[in-house]
Amino acid sequence: MLFALRFDFRNPDLAGTTMADRYAAALDMAEWADQLGCVTIAVSEHHGSPDGYLPSPIPMLAAMAARTTKVRFRIAALIAPFHDPLRLAEDLIFLDNISKGRVDLIVAGGYVREEFAMFDIPMSERGRRVTETVTTLKAAFSGEPFEYRGRTVHLTPGPFRPGGPQISLGGSSEPAARRAARIADGFVPSVPEVWEFYRDEVQKLGRPDPGPSPIGPNQVTALAEDADEGWKRMSPFFLHETNAYGVWQAQNNAASPYRTAVDADHLRTTGQYRVLTPERLVAEQKAASFAFTQLHPLCGGMPPESAWDSLRLFEREVLPAFR
Repeated sequence: MLFALRFDFRNPDLAGTTMADRYAAALDMAEWADQLGCVTIAVSEHHGSPDGYLPSPIPMLAAMAARTTKVRFRIAALIAPFHDPLRLAEDLIFLDNISKGRVDLIVAGGYVREEFAMFDIPMSERGRRVTETVTTLKAAFSGEPFEYRGRTVHLTPGPFRPGGPQISLGGSSEPAARRAARIADGFVPSVPEVWEFYRDEVQKLGRPDPGPSPIGPNQVTALAEDADEGWKRMSPFFLHETNAYGVWQAQNNAASPYRTAVDADHLRTTGQYRVLTPERLVAEQKAASFAFTQLHPLCGGMPPESAWDSLRLFEREVLPAFR
């Protein structure tokens, strides 16, 4: 059985934890996951969020890389308009060396208007800035001199991995999907509906059909010995996450898999957040064509103790069933 972790580091007041303690817990979890064969750890990026959502994914992954040896990392997603392309390239090359080539990234244009106001960047420049960022990163990752804004530059040192980190684009619109086909190594849509635009553009460019959308339902799964008790304990944090994303979506007219929920009972009926017993998760995974679970242990500000309870159940009672 394969598994992955993701973190976004929301830390609302109801969590009762400091950011320092939350960061430290995530580093311990990354080391734990690496020792158990975790395939990917993903972190995300937002800025100025009231709940402290991670603004600095590159330093976080550098810290995780220093505590691990095998697991791959992904920034999902890096918001291109808020970064100077050259400095971003230098930081990513550094991260590629620290991790010995274990990093990939998804580049996106962003959608939260408050963030663009904070950085004083017009939202109308998103497409241009994404294209310039991806073009600059690919040139910098070659390790050779390249033209940048009318001058020749050469970033040193070069990446550890030949060609540097793989670059995919994220997004939820037709322009983002078609842009990904033209300039990136792949596309990770926020919602499955826009995949067909990417697929169409790839074939128009004379490349093989990439097939149907690779993304499935956006779902958070946690474990508890008693699922009802676990839901009662964890649902306030699930509710915070979906509503925080839902507010962004509503305010910015963005396509998103998240929707606001009136209360925990309503949220539970959607099936987007689930608390299962280990036995039920094992049964589900054994019935699946491919056994894979992505865990979001600190979801919505989940206290580290509750997160560890879920992870330890996964370690003791789920993984052994597949070995």
